This record gives sequence, structure tokens and C-alpha cells, in this order.
Amino acid sequence: MTGWRLGWIVAPETHVREIEKLAQNAFICPSAPAQYAALAAFRSETLAVLEERRAEFRRRRDYAVPALRNLGFRIPITPQGAFYIYAGCERFSEDSAQFAMQVLDEAGVAITPGLDFGSYRPERHVRFAYTRSIEDIMEGIESIARMLQGRRRP
Repeated sequence: MTGWRLGWIVAPETHVREIEKLAQNAFICPSAPAQYAALAAFRSETLAVLEERRAEFRRRRDYAVPALRNLGFRIPITPQGAFYIYAGCERFSEDSAQFAMQVLDEAGVAITPGLDFGSYRPERHVRFAYTRSIEDIMEGIESIARMLQGRRRP
């Protein structure tokens, strides 16, 4: 549970004792409210809400990935977790920071340069988040499409 300082680890049984030693010296115990919140997180009605959210994020991803590919972004692998798409933008620019600013200025859409998300050619990648509504995502991609149509492609 992000921010609540509560969670669990999945580890090989051979490592559990060493992990316990580390945890005993690094943490005392989670607060009572965090413990009650963790119990509530596993109730069936909570799990149902979380499943609805997961399905909605899948729907957004399943719209955004092909739409961005159709615009010319290189997305070799469909994301399987979180709510981000790491896309190659080399067809449009070799400088993802400059390209992200251009998309913001000209299309009014905020995307993030790849510089903060790894070392594999970050200057040629941008990250899209699909955390907004599907309608907002559609509008954003349409705005980017209009912007790109006005540019000459190499």
C-alpha cells in the first residue's frame, strides 16, 4: 500500500530468514490504521472495485497503444503493468525533451521525456500515462495527430 508503509515480499524460502533479520532491524511495525486498511483491501467488495479499475486501465491501454503506433511511435511491447507507455519517438525527433516540450506547446498534451526512465536511448523515447479518462486520452492523441500532420516527417 503505497504511502502507508505496508506491504509484503515474495522471496525464495531460503532467503526468508535473512529478510526477517533485515526487517526486524529496519521496521518496528505498521500503524494500527495501516493494518486495518490492509485488511479492508482484501475484502471482496474492495477487490471488486480494484478489478473494475484494472479492467478500465486495460481498456485505456488497449486504445492508446495502437493509436500511438498508428501515429508512428515505436512501441515494441504492450505494457503489462502500471499505466505507462514507453514509446520511441525517433521518427519525430532525436531529442525527447525537446519533442515533449513541442507536444506540450503545440498540441497541449503533457508527455514525459525518457530521460528519467532508464538508460536505453532515453533521448529517443517518451512516456505516455493513461491515467486520465478514455475521452481525455482520445482527445490528447487526436491533438498529437493534428500536430504531427502539420510537420514534415523525415
